[in-house]
Amino acid sequence: MRDIVFARKSGWIPNVIREDGGLKLVLGAGADANHEPRTFRFPIGEAHLAVIRKDLARHLLLWSAVLPLCDAAGTRGPLDENAAVALLDPILLLPPADVDALFQRIRWDRGRLIAHGADIDLLERGQVYAAMRAATETPNGKRAQEYHADRRRAERGIVLGPLDAAVLRYTGQYLHGSTIPGRTPDAVDAALLPEVMRVIATAEQACTGMRIGLDPRRGKRATDKRDWDRMATAVDAAVRRAHPELVDDVVRTVSFLMCSEAVDRSRSTPMEDHEEAAGDRADSGGSARKTILSFTDDKGVEKKWSADNPRTATAEFWEFVGDRSASDNEVFTIEDEEMGEGIQLHFYADSIARVTTVHEGEGGGSDPEYRVEYSLVDGIGGYRHLVSTFVRGGCAALEQHGPWIPDAAEFERARRRRDAE
Repeated sequence: MRDIVFARKSGWIPNVIREDGGLKLVLGAGADANHEPRTFRFPIGEAHLAVIRKDLARHLLLWSAVLPLCDAAGTRGPLDENAAVALLDPILLLPPADVDALFQRIRWDRGRLIAHGADIDLLERGQVYAAMRAATETPNGKRAQEYHADRRRAERGIVLGPLDAAVLRYTGQYLHGSTIPGRTPDAVDAALLPEVMRVIATAEQACTGMRIGLDPRRGKRATDKRDWDRMATAVDAAVRRAHPELVDDVVRTVSFLMCSEAVDRSRSTPMEDHEEAAGDRADSGGSARKTILSFTDDKGVEKKWSADNPRTATAEFWEFVGDRSASDNEVFTIEDEEMGEGIQLHFYADSIARVTTVHEGEGGGSDPEYRVEYSLVDGIGGYRHLVSTFVRGGCAALEQHGPWIPDAAEFERARRRRDAE
């Protein structure tokens, strides 16, 4: 049978219970193999309970010192009860100097104390007891997270100035640089917000008119890495030039913000608008514009498109690619059976082949004769342009976008030379 003898309002701070006639300190820490919280307990005396009741600072210090023992127990091991009991007198009953000396010798959870209001400067100087004078029962987890974020930066030799910190807070990147940045002006001190907005304005001006297109070769939501790098480079250079005092982490964060917002715009833009933005709807060879096309992938899946479709052929084709493209499915074909021509896209090699029928197969089972010519492609932008050109004007319209190499061996040598550069 157990009765709660003492508990603070903040539920995670260890409680004192009476169990089987004796007092025990009970705390939750860690998790078991099923990710359920573990509970640990060890015996204390009446003198210890008296201090825990009246002295929040010593109560929190004890908690901080016991938590590493709970961590050491892992998912199923027992708490080292002797080690836990050995902490009671030094932390709860001895003078402050002895408490400080103990904390120089043991492991303890610094973040727990910081969350409960510990003075960070005093903690760093080893004055642990004095650091807890302003301790609060209600924790501020964000304060501890910011402390650990600053420690990680310090390990990399990075010290933030006031504007650095303000920009990181504005973008939501102060704690975790791997999260998607956003715009949170309310998180910035009002006195620093105008300076932050000048940094952001510099970045926005640097990427005006730039866009990050989609790259269906890597999935429906994937974007063009070259476009991303181009925008990031432009923003990076402008911000460094206008605000040389900013640390690298902050400059990268501002670039990340601009690029991620451009990506969001691209993903919410219909495929047809991507064509228009890239100039893919300009008239070229309109007399040969396709009316019926067949799309196939390397797995033999086929999709038909006809001119009465409300969507453009290029939009339908790139949606087909986005749905079907994978590491083992990187060859896609667009064929005009009526005209006897088509193109084959080799995403794995950044190349394309145009195929035209020279002679139709004769009766008696003879096969048709085809002319196959190859060309190198410069990224997803190059693929988009070639696909649109074929849809508008067929293989003849592709002539100006060569050179087209009829010999496969010669083309392979050209491809290897390009890849080696």
